[in-house]
Amino acid sequence: MAAEKKTQAKVEQAKGTAKETAGRAVGNERLTADGRAERAKGDMREAKEKAKDAFRR
Repeated sequence: MAAEKKTQAKVEQAKGTAKETAGRAVGNERLTADGRAERAKGDMREAKEKAKDAFRR
């Protein structure tokens, strides 16, 4: 289960980065902001999973 959630976090980060880059390329500030938010959400999810792993050991 933890590996699945870590993968989900990485996918979320990649999608956010892609949205942010696309938003910058076309000059769409909302798309850029959405991408940043999605990437941050992925970062937080990954940090949570890493913290859980640290406490398990």
